[in-house]
Amino acid sequence: MSTRTEKDSMGEMQVPSEALYGAQTARALDNFPISGVRFSRPFIQALGMIKQQAARANNALGLLDTERSEAIAKAAGEVMTGTLDDQFVLDIYQTGSGTSTNMNTNEVIANRAAQLLGKEIGSGAVHPNDHVNYGQSSNDVIPTAMHISAVMEVRQTLLPALTTLQEALGEKALSFNGITKIGRTHLQDATPVRLGQVFSGYARQLTLAIRWIEAAEEGLLELPLGGTAVGSGLNTHPQFAERVIAAISELTGRPFVEAANHFEAQAAKDAVVAMSGALKRAATALFKIANDIRFLGSGPRCGLGEIQLPPVQPGSSIMPGKVNPVMAESLMQVCAQVVGNDAAITLGGLSGNFELNVMMPVMAHNLLSSIDILAAAATQFSERCVKGLQANRERCESLVEESLAMCTALAPAIGYDNAAQIAKEAYQNGRTVRQVANEKQILPAEELENLLDPRPMTEPGVPGKTR
Repeated sequence: MSTRTEKDSMGEMQVPSEALYGAQTARALDNFPISGVRFSRPFIQALGMIKQQAARANNALGLLDTERSEAIAKAAGEVMTGTLDDQFVLDIYQTGSGTSTNMNTNEVIANRAAQLLGKEIGSGAVHPNDHVNYGQSSNDVIPTAMHISAVMEVRQTLLPALTTLQEALGEKALSFNGITKIGRTHLQDATPVRLGQVFSGYARQLTLAIRWIEAAEEGLLELPLGGTAVGSGLNTHPQFAERVIAAISELTGRPFVEAANHFEAQAAKDAVVAMSGALKRAATALFKIANDIRFLGSGPRCGLGEIQLPPVQPGSSIMPGKVNPVMAESLMQVCAQVVGNDAAITLGGLSGNFELNVMMPVMAHNLLSSIDILAAAATQFSERCVKGLQANRERCESLVEESLAMCTALAPAIGYDNAAQIAKEAYQNGRTVRQVANEKQILPAEELENLLDPRPMTEPGVPGKTR
């Protein structure tokens, strides 16, 4: 591979001749061959957006000539669209400020801008620091890109996916509302509940999870841009951040604002921790929902079998005809990963040392990963599982009749101890509560029939007294 010689403040480096990146990127490539995991497309897109609007703002403020500004803005536009993605070559696990990736961006845009001006790569016609990075620092650019990319991914992918799943669960709540099933607490039989009520609870969990994510977004709308190295704004024009952020808000349609306090915005990453916490809450809700659904559909003959999950693929390499709840299992694994990502982000949030957090690359990676996989898994679970769920009415109603918890409705009429005795006798003899109660003639037949009607047990009230 042919190379060219480039220099940075530490000396000469050999760089592939056709590469748009330069010496600092090449040095970081040597330093961090860790995982092969690179920053995601949304993060690179946000970096391009920042650099583009920075060049335009600096030109408007008289700090960057029009020719270079237009070339930088066009090159940054190519970064935004993904045309230059193959030039972003650095590992996530690098300098904690993300300086390596900021300089990767600066070098790529500088060399591409030089090409657009008819100059050679590496000519220095557009300088990565003096021109592309003018008025900026890695310390305010990287967290700004983190906020922008997370907000856009939440709005464009995650919230639509969660809303679709919430609506699908709500539709099942309505269609299943006429089916009475047995409730379960401590994994033991409890009083009856309608299957629709159960699914309404799932839908409500997602409604609340969405609200928490939307609330957490507020913190991410504050952008650290303009603080430069330590939050003081040294080497940037006083109007720079305001102009750039206004342009970014117009481009994205989200109400981004300059951080109220740049020292907080760069020294701490509490807004990122808060969003990750909201994602963890959503993952916790989704895990519970998926786990319940796979157990309610267990069987098909020797499990609970109260609902039927749509078959999507063969379930076993050895057992013919077996079908497994794979969509629920996939979602649950994603939820586990999101909880793990949150742990890494929380540890990253602890690393705000003095005026800078030095765990930003791994925080950005895990945050965007959580958003991405939650959105994808929620979409698949909705489309390939929830929308195709069917209720087994016969199974639900037969289990209600067999449950010993039916005696709960008798307690207000005959007392707790007497009702408990009927339940014990029913269990010992393999009979139902109804059969034992009728045999003992504890109440008139009509009254007993009314008390043991399972449907009224799914609503507030005291059987035989307030209905």
